Amino acid sequence: MPARRLDEVVARFGGNLAGNGNLLISGIATLEGAGPEDLSFLTNPKYRNQLAGTRAAAVILAPDALPACPVPAIVTANPYLYFARVAGWLHEAKRPDVAIHPSANVARDAVIGRNVVIEAHCSIGEGAVIGDDSWLHANVSVYAGCRIGARAIIHSGAVIGSDGFGFARESDGSWVKIPQTGRVIIGDDVEIGANTTIDRGALEDTVIEDGVKLDNQIQVAHNVRIGAHTAMAGCVGVAGSAAIGRRCTVGGGAVILGHLTLADDVNVSAGTLVGKSIPTPGTYTGTVPFLEHREWLKNFARLRHLEAMADKIRALETRLAELEKRS
Repeated sequence: MPARRLDEVVARFGGNLAGNGNLLISGIATLEGAGPEDLSFLTNPKYRNQLAGTRAAAVILAPDALPACPVPAIVTANPYLYFARVAGWLHEAKRPDVAIHPSANVARDAVIGRNVVIEAHCSIGEGAVIGDDSWLHANVSVYAGCRIGARAIIHSGAVIGSDGFGFARESDGSWVKIPQTGRVIIGDDVEIGANTTIDRGALEDTVIEDGVKLDNQIQVAHNVRIGAHTAMAGCVGVAGSAAIGRRCTVGGGAVILGHLTLADDVNVSAGTLVGKSIPTPGTYTGTVPFLEHREWLKNFARLRHLEAMADKIRALETRLAELEKRS
């Protein structure tokens, strides 16, 4: 990767340059690990004490951190977003030379868009559609009839369109499989992590809207709908027919039960069990039951002192009993 001058970075991405713009930048690194040709960044206040000792050529930071910066800086209101854009420019992933690997199994009637990469041992089923500029890493399976939009990135081991978990119970306790005849419809600019599974719909389609970002090892069940630009961290489980709004975030290990609706702009904290619909934007945390985040923090703070509070209550009860005897 060729080195770039610092003023080139600012010309491309904006921000205010403080210091020497002729410095050469060849990579991105943390404040602590950066070398003299690295561009670093400060986004989390807990790392601010590392700023004074950094060896970075320059640092991306917010205006309030500039006075403490000993090296040239790019000043911007959102350093993390700026870092993401610069990192993508400096370290753009190189696509394989072969568009469709010889070991990939692509159905004859599958529709493959322009500039699509399908890596080794992928399986693309009958009637599937892969949009322009999409990249399927090794061992991705796209079942029959599923549609993937433009510029998708799907990581190794992901499964798109497997049967949803649909069974009816016989009187003797055995199970009868319900055919899963829907599809998975994925919008544009979606990224799906390694070993994530998205089940096809039972009758209607499972829908992942534009710009959704799914981490590794996520389970999305049949007939789920995930709104545009929602992001989910690893190991989230979404049960059947849940409808998740736009611009939501779901922390790692959270579980969303079936047939629930989450409004736009809902943030679910890691490990939270969502057992009822959430009609109002906000941050929600907890298990049984989950609560609005500020209320949960207040209740949990009291829970930590529950034993001490119980001791005080017992002492008060004893004292009250003694006073009643005297009276």
